[in-house]
Amino acid sequence: MGIKVNGKIIVENYRNEIKAVISEGTSKGLRVPSIKTILVGDDGGSLSYVKSQNNLCDKLGVSYSCTHLDKDASERDIIELIEKFNEDSSVDGIILQLPLPKKYNEKEITSKISYKKDIDGLTDKNMGRFYKGENCFIPCTALGVIEMIKNTGCVIKGKHAVVLGRSNIVGKPAAQLLLNEDATVTICHSKTLNLKEICKTADIIVAAIGKPGFVTSDFIKEGAVVIDVGTTMINDKIAGDVNFYDVINHASYVTPVPGGTGLMTTTMLIKNACEAWRNNVY
Repeated sequence: MGIKVNGKIIVENYRNEIKAVISEGTSKGLRVPSIKTILVGDDGGSLSYVKSQNNLCDKLGVSYSCTHLDKDASERDIIELIEKFNEDSSVDGIILQLPLPKKYNEKEITSKISYKKDIDGLTDKNMGRFYKGENCFIPCTALGVIEMIKNTGCVIKGKHAVVLGRSNIVGKPAAQLLLNEDATVTICHSKTLNLKEICKTADIIVAAIGKPGFVTSDFIKEGAVVIDVGTTMINDKIAGDVNFYDVINHASYVTPVPGGTGLMTTTMLIKNACEAWRNNVY
């Protein structure tokens, strides 16, 4: 029987660090960090994530607001809002909640965010710097994945890691961060052949494909560390990509959903916002 990774315990240290940084700034007369989120449409996972962002900002003393646009809003409407926040010196971080409804040019709209306020690390400039190994904002979920793995005590160096999913938000940056930690990384996706056989060779599995309960015990090498990034809404509840109660009988560590990487993702987002704030006000 493996161990359930308690995300609540892991994030507490990071959150205390964030509160200390903000307290230091406000004691010098500086304003608190400010985040603006743009949500388009009514994607269940995005609605849940926005709620968690708001709740955490309240707890940590960060100014937060979400502008919720109808799914029929024009691309121009979204871009004008981004440009407004770009020009507002009191705004430190801008979040464009993804995925956008399919009719929008997601790449084009995301590119309008100032790289200095791109706390999700999704603009071309931040992504380019990331893959070149330069200072930048790194996608929060990928950062959270690495921190969750490290907190299990797993030494990543030399391990075989399999990442299920190749999105720009999670799969690709998580794979790059694992490479940075000297893992041997395989990225799998919907066209991968012999998927189960590949997964069974993995010391670390990161599941980020958006298919609830897809990863079962027959994917798992005995003693593997399994990180579940799935956030699919089913009957008003969030479900992960991993069949937790099946997989935990074979893995050494498994992150639950909820209570796992979601908590870490939001925390890393606020951490990035604090860095943007410090760059802006100091």
